[in-house]
Amino acid sequence: MRVLILSCNTGEGHNAAGHAMAEKIQKKGGEAVFLDVMSLAGERTSRMVGGGYVKLAKDFPNVFGLLYRAGLAVSSRKRKSPVYYANALMAKRLREYLEQEKFDAILTPHLYPAETLTYLKSKGVSVPPVIAIGTDYTCIPFWEETQCDYYVIPHQDLTEEYVRRGVPREKIKPFGIPVSASFSIQGNRAQERKKRNLPQQVPLYLVMSGSMGFGKIQIFVHRLNWQLKNGEHIIVICGRNEKLRKLLKKQFQNIPSVHIIGFTKHVAEYMDLSDVIFTKPGGLTSTEAAVKRIPIVHTRPIPGCETENLRFFAERGMSVGSRNMKEQIEMGIKLGEDPKEREQMRVSQKEQIKGDAADKIYYLLENLTKR
Repeated sequence: MRVLILSCNTGEGHNAAGHAMAEKIQKKGGEAVFLDVMSLAGERTSRMVGGGYVKLAKDFPNVFGLLYRAGLAVSSRKRKSPVYYANALMAKRLREYLEQEKFDAILTPHLYPAETLTYLKSKGVSVPPVIAIGTDYTCIPFWEETQCDYYVIPHQDLTEEYVRRGVPREKIKPFGIPVSASFSIQGNRAQERKKRNLPQQVPLYLVMSGSMGFGKIQIFVHRLNWQLKNGEHIIVICGRNEKLRKLLKKQFQNIPSVHIIGFTKHVAEYMDLSDVIFTKPGGLTSTEAAVKRIPIVHTRPIPGCETENLRFFAERGMSVGSRNMKEQIEMGIKLGEDPKEREQMRVSQKEQIKGDAADKIYYLLENLTKR
């Protein structure tokens, strides 16, 4: 089975879901080709689209929120949106690519490629079966104007929302968000701490900056560290933001209990050894943390789908969160000091997030390609 995974570089969550599926397909003996759809128009276009989206979300979150709400207002199954026609501009390049490369199926964890594929279908172009994967705990605008064979959504409780938005019920599969296999394996806390020379008996707080930033992370880590009084440690993962890593390294160079980590492929292991994670309510990272069964404090969301992610998790006891930095820190310290509350949150995560989405999507792919 040869599968094309079409994504877009507007935040790492979509890509991570796609890479999780590539990992699963390859493990099963198939071939997975991962492609940023915008790269078909050149790397400059890819950077412009992805970078522009991320910059808007990071630097102008209120504007981003207004645009999101505007999208909800105009989103309709009766007409096509400007987003649809913008993505239709990629149709010629994508058609040429699909003619050159032969695939048994297409997975897309992003709306934009789904829009382009829908336009191709509307013009009578034959494309392989398409499975869309939602990566937020809400139905974002414009899914209803796409024509995919199936829509994998993050949770069964979202089914009615997707149906109301206009996605056919018979095409909805509430399998969850796929995550890498490393998050499904529960590691040994003591061994992971020993390997990194970290103390065994004190709470350890993990701070994830995320691909779209965390807000005023320098101030956050400073305030969190200032309020810790019992030898607790903090690990900050900055991802690919090298400028932030250097800044934090300099700021905390004389504080041995604060550990600044750049890009790492071992996020799952850092979750294993931590007691509490502070993270923005992105759909993918929140799912990874829930599959790992680590108590979550959600920090201030970017208005839009992250607001809905926070609400979904908090209502089901899988996280706590606040828009206020002081309250976020207080919530995290309380969790770190209360093993019963942490265990209760882990139980809720286990009940709600099963962690087997990649397997279920793979078997759906198998059935589609056999037809």
